[in-house]
Amino acid sequence: MRAQLATTSYDSELTLPRSGLLGNFIGGKWIKPVSGRTMAVENPCRRDTIAMVGAADKQDVDAAVAAAKAAFPNWRRMAARARGALLTELGNRVSAHAEEIAKVLAAETGNALRTQSRPEVASTAEVLRYYGGVVSEQKGETLPLGPGIFSYTTREPLGVVGAIIPWNSPLVLAAVKIGMALGTGNTLVLKPAEDAPLAVIKVAELAADIFPAGVFNVVTGTGIEAGAPLSNHPDVSKISFTGSVEVGKLVAHAAADRIAKVTLELGGKSPCVVYPDAATPEQLDTCATNVINAMRFARQGQSCTAGSRLFIHRDVFEPVVAKVVEKLKAMKVGDALDEASDIGAIINAERYGEVCAFIREAVDRGAKVEIGQVPAPANDTDGFMPGPVVLTGVDNSWRVVREEVFGPVLVAIPWTNEDEMIGWANDTHYGLAAYIFTNDITTALRAAERIDAGWLQINRAGGQIPGMSYGGAKQSGIGAEYSIEGALESYTYRKSVTVTV
Repeated sequence: MRAQLATTSYDSELTLPRSGLLGNFIGGKWIKPVSGRTMAVENPCRRDTIAMVGAADKQDVDAAVAAAKAAFPNWRRMAARARGALLTELGNRVSAHAEEIAKVLAAETGNALRTQSRPEVASTAEVLRYYGGVVSEQKGETLPLGPGIFSYTTREPLGVVGAIIPWNSPLVLAAVKIGMALGTGNTLVLKPAEDAPLAVIKVAELAADIFPAGVFNVVTGTGIEAGAPLSNHPDVSKISFTGSVEVGKLVAHAAADRIAKVTLELGGKSPCVVYPDAATPEQLDTCATNVINAMRFARQGQSCTAGSRLFIHRDVFEPVVAKVVEKLKAMKVGDALDEASDIGAIINAERYGEVCAFIREAVDRGAKVEIGQVPAPANDTDGFMPGPVVLTGVDNSWRVVREEVFGPVLVAIPWTNEDEMIGWANDTHYGLAAYIFTNDITTALRAAERIDAGWLQINRAGGQIPGMSYGGAKQSGIGAEYSIEGALESYTYRKSVTVTV
């Protein structure tokens, strides 16, 4: 039986937030939670405590919302160009402190420093600069309605935005919500995930003297103690939530009760489709790399866009699976702060246990394990690192194929009939992402048109790029992010003014 979590000094490895460990940035000041309570932030690779952070509750949320509400009238009147310049400055500061932020991010999330955390910090700066540059494009229309009368429209901010982000990509998701909310003239109360608030807090420390007091506020706490009060607050005009479908439904219900706006970016069970012409002997290596990247193995599969259902044409099924396995064997699973590690750890014991249960159930049912094994129980492991798992011998009816595992578990299924395969791809209540690999553009576009997903990649397995429209269909969410169009649609309302002269 493994010993309980220990507390280790990270002073020599990490530049932790200082004042930000209080947990609440409200009205331009770092303050302790009213209750005085704290919560531990743990390293899932080493299973020790990195730092203690203030644990906010409803009283702190009320204070943050009040500060944001008070700051809104002046902030909304600031020229969009000026607001954009402040976002760009924050992006520049993130770049200047990129390495120290990346190390904190790796320690708290378990996402490997070299393959995931450094690139996420770079993307965070890029997102902030993107919105800094495009927020001035908040244009309306002019309508000449006849002699002596015309009408024009403007885009108006909603008010106070409450944003709730998860732990798997906390920095870049925080940047998206900061950029969209503040750039369009709203004020913001941001709640990071309790498992990974530290890197977000570091960015908030960099932002502390950039925005006017009350424009940008942060509260750290659990979903129940801080997230729910934020979602239910009568003065919050919009909630932007990224997380699970189950919690997303609660957020949507809370918003509906007061007719508040809501953006939901929820789960996914994304199909990854390989046509035979994409896996010729000359292209097999590239194909396997794309499959691994689409599955987000380097992030332990902890991504709502993970291409976790791999549909490979039967003619190339065996060579593709073999090449994927070969490449995964060459990837090192280890401490996220180790430069040699390609893959890190599952975020916490609860998630690790759920991932293990999915694998164990599939193996007990008869799935063939191409690589990996049923991981040891959480109490018997020094870190939550199950390693990559590829399963074959399953079909679309199995739970491991239908439900979001949110771990490094890929299921591979052969197909021969395209219509049947498309049916399998769409046989889910999710509709977030999809990946299509083929050299025939007609085939690619036909499949893209037929697959139910909001964000599709053809012959590409990378992440979101600022300017893309990113959002889901079905129960994968409401609204789109990453683009200026999404910001205008989701964070402003259209005001129509008619003038008679």
